[in-house]
Amino acid sequence: MVHRVKSGFGRGAAMAALSLPGIAMAQAASQPTSILPPAPAAQQAPAPSPSIVPQPTSSPSPAPPVTPPPVPSETAPLQIDEPVMAWTTADAAALVAVIENIAGEGLIPADYQPEKLRAAILAGPGAGLDEQASRSFAWLAEDMRDGRTRMQSRLQWFLVDKDVDTHTVTKLMTAALASHDIEGTIMGLAPTHPDYAALKELYATTPKANKAARSLIQANLDRWRWLPREMGKYYLLTNLPEFQLRLTVDNTIIRSYRTVVGKPGKTATPNLAETVENVVFNPTWTVPQSIVVGEGLGARLWASPSSAARQGYKVTKNKDGTFLVVQQPGDGNSLGRMKIDMPNPHAIYLHDTPSKSLFNTPVRAYSHGCVRTERAVELGMTMAILGAGVTPEQAVQYNLSGKYTKVPMTKTFPVYLTYFTMATGIDGKMGKFADIYGRDVPVLASFAKPREAWNGQRITSEKVIKLDNPI
Repeated sequence: MVHRVKSGFGRGAAMAALSLPGIAMAQAASQPTSILPPAPAAQQAPAPSPSIVPQPTSSPSPAPPVTPPPVPSETAPLQIDEPVMAWTTADAAALVAVIENIAGEGLIPADYQPEKLRAAILAGPGAGLDEQASRSFAWLAEDMRDGRTRMQSRLQWFLVDKDVDTHTVTKLMTAALASHDIEGTIMGLAPTHPDYAALKELYATTPKANKAARSLIQANLDRWRWLPREMGKYYLLTNLPEFQLRLTVDNTIIRSYRTVVGKPGKTATPNLAETVENVVFNPTWTVPQSIVVGEGLGARLWASPSSAARQGYKVTKNKDGTFLVVQQPGDGNSLGRMKIDMPNPHAIYLHDTPSKSLFNTPVRAYSHGCVRTERAVELGMTMAILGAGVTPEQAVQYNLSGKYTKVPMTKTFPVYLTYFTMATGIDGKMGKFADIYGRDVPVLASFAKPREAWNGQRITSEKVIKLDNPI
């Protein structure tokens, strides 16, 4: 159910945040540091100590040159995991049955060589059966776990699904053969989000003659497999073509917010899975050099201090003659009154905006990549309450102070920037959304071709585009 409230910057927004079902209970209950499913020990990191970090009102010192972030190891190709194990004819026959019914998941049975598997079963136990059954199982497990679409067909897909780390083919096959529950092991990899089940139901009821509709449903079923099977208890999810952001608890939408996303082309918003590190009340905005220099803003403001003050800018002239221009907190700030900080190589984040009228337009692809969020103050207060243990009174104080205040998260709160062109909307109805970035085309093409072997690639090899002015 979607609860709608009025926008507000002060106590109204705080009360709206408080009205969320389960928040009071969540605050009262003892919660673990992380609200995601437990990660492997090597991935665990200590939670930051809760603190509020104010920023001085004076202009910051010039930032040092930006060094590109190191490429995380999870972006490197993985070693292909396709073991060969001993299979009985009974287990292999159970695998054939799973393959025959896998079309209900939007996958293609022929991809997993059922005819070769049947022939191996007729030949009896031995190396031939072991090799073919292991191969068919591995390919099917890979596609159920990670999706059939390979990375070269996932445009701007920088979202890393870590299911491959915890559900290796070796572990899955070992468990399936030990329990003799081939079907349960394979189907246990299916996404748990309710939208996946809704798409499956739609796929089952769509006539086979309607090939275009079925292909689109297939593509979007696969997109759910690209995401983590378990997305966490609390998370934010935005479907870029829908122009909507969801605050979600236990896979249920608690509240939704309209969004403005990147314009098609170079400024299109990429697909990401990041973690909120801070909620920033009354943010400042460091004006990019493309505007400071390219549009002459720095020189004009330096020449007229009164104009700079009136417009809410602080200007610093560096020793080399360049200018640093920082827009101070206020209603006119380009980031509005709230920024949700989720560090990533693309410099993409969620934020408020003074251009509220854009939220009333039907197609909201206007930004340079960042996600402008309706009622961002309300969302930020809710995030501070859920993710940092801030009281509603504190949230109101931080907001109304007009001062830059950074609230570090003390619980893990993921953000998913997704791309579904057939999905359940915030109204609870299944619908089709315009392919604003043209990302359906390569996915549909990949389903029209024979299955390609997975090469271990985890994210797209496309270049990271870090714009000078991503807002």
